[in-house]
Amino acid sequence: MALIAAGAVLALCCGGGAVAAVVAWTGADLDTTGKVDFRNALAVPPLAESRVDGEGRRVFDLRAQEGRTDLGQGRPTRTWGFNGDHLGPTLRAKRGERVLVNVVNGLAEPTSVHWHGMHLPARMDGGPHQEVRPGATWSPTWTVDQPAATLWYHPHPHGQTARHVQRGLAGMFILDDEPTRKLALPHDYGTDDIPVIVQDRSFDGDGQIEDGGGTGDTVLVNGTVAPYLDVRTERVRLRLLNASAARTYSFGLSDGRRFTLIGTDGGLLPAPHDMSRIRLSPGERAEIIVAFRPDERVTLRSYPADLDNPVTDRFGGGRDTLDVLQLRTESNLAPSPAVPAALAPIERLDPGEAVKTREFTLSGRQINGKKMDMSRIDAVVTKDTTEVWEITKEDGTAHSFHVHDVQFQVLSVGGAPPPAELSGWKDTVLLAPNETVKIIARFADYADPDVPYMYHCHVLKHEDAGMMGQFVVVEPGQKAGRPATHGDHESHG
Repeated sequence: MALIAAGAVLALCCGGGAVAAVVAWTGADLDTTGKVDFRNALAVPPLAESRVDGEGRRVFDLRAQEGRTDLGQGRPTRTWGFNGDHLGPTLRAKRGERVLVNVVNGLAEPTSVHWHGMHLPARMDGGPHQEVRPGATWSPTWTVDQPAATLWYHPHPHGQTARHVQRGLAGMFILDDEPTRKLALPHDYGTDDIPVIVQDRSFDGDGQIEDGGGTGDTVLVNGTVAPYLDVRTERVRLRLLNASAARTYSFGLSDGRRFTLIGTDGGLLPAPHDMSRIRLSPGERAEIIVAFRPDERVTLRSYPADLDNPVTDRFGGGRDTLDVLQLRTESNLAPSPAVPAALAPIERLDPGEAVKTREFTLSGRQINGKKMDMSRIDAVVTKDTTEVWEITKEDGTAHSFHVHDVQFQVLSVGGAPPPAELSGWKDTVLLAPNETVKIIARFADYADPDVPYMYHCHVLKHEDAGMMGQFVVVEPGQKAGRPATHGDHESHG
């Protein structure tokens, strides 16, 4: 297969171009094993300040703004951030709380903020229809009604998502609930419960971020280059978020030790799973617990991700090995309880209750042969119904599939039962070539015939190029309306 793919590359070249293709093919892999000096303490994003207003809503304030950040380039790099120069604070709310987020756009161009993984009304979703103009404020409000989970927020402007995310507009949104708080799990934020926002970047000769939306050769964690974390407890919960624009990671520990997977995109699993690798495509999350001994150093590493295509594996980072984060333990570690044998029950959705099965084919930069059209509704879903979606990737590039508003369950991958890491609630899933992933979701609570939700590839340059569609949820018997093309949110300057 590799020789066939290499021949295909050569067939597209001639003369010196063929020589260049051979050089690129043989030298494309990146391996930073043992080459990262881990000189910088890991930055832990602060918990966002909040207040409770007169209506009992928990209010957060986010301002998108320009900044400058030391990203190891020998000079400051121009970046964007929320409430700071780069990235954003961690928002945290409890199930049952009504939240309000005042989003101020302090940039010179429109942006938006999408609450990735959140179940909420379409008008509050922050997709391309909720664009925030420069100087304007958008104030979405909704009631948190889903299990404890590690979610995140990032821009979603049509055609510009990759550039906005790569410049630094991203942050974590953690949800809590009472049953989860009662479990004997690490939960002291910043001490034994650590956000790990992993991104890769490429820089030009002036030390500025390249906006191409592809894979980069420098890995950042929480915006920190060459990071280390001082571990003070016997067990640490790492909330892994792949916030990269295109790269898929396969996380493991450098000494081969196993870890415990406790949760994925939409929350905790019913029971913990012992693992040595967890593969995350762009947008996916995983909560893992790692056990430590005193006075040791171990590295969180990304191993070759095996994307099942030789060209993508070679040029898309699928064969790279990357040192990500060094974990340094102290001589005396505070004791941690064992991981509970039972975590959070999951009610399984019944395919027999599905009112419709839809098929989605991803190829090139299209879904079902169409590129994104802001004025076109691609699917109409009836509120409080269950549907099965069958998603197939028919080309040779990496794609991950994300659905807004709902958390779904994976029924099968290539006709086989899903592995442990796909057995819980999910909102994003990696697709293998010519292999169908079958998911099931219930579209409850919110209906709006005029404002759509998105489904799309979360490789952001693919999304920006048109690999996205949109659906509306309607009341029984209701027809779809026509979405506005330039946003219909309330904002003020």
